[in-house]
Amino acid sequence: MKRLEIVANSSVEDALFDAFEKRSVAKHYTKIPVVHGNGRSGPRRGDHVWPEENFLLIIYCNVDEAGLIRDAVDAVKEEFTEEGIKLFELGE
Repeated sequence: MKRLEIVANSSVEDALFDAFEKRSVAKHYTKIPVVHGNGRSGPRRGDHVWPEENFLLIIYCNVDEAGLIRDAVDAVKEEFTEEGIKLFELGE
């Protein structure tokens, strides 16, 4: 069992879910729609100075599905090279 956490700029949300749908993965997830923070891609605070916001997906899945989700995230990263998209993976 794997736990995946994906933190991404809100601007790539539709592309990410399209990539999941194409691979028939991530049908069960928890989404936290507004996440603020500061990472390598810069601040995301949702205010007048740093207006962008992130979202967070938490997905529990088996090892095979985790690989397909990584592929989907990598494809979106290639398409949106300037947007912050991070995937964290826990478990065996």
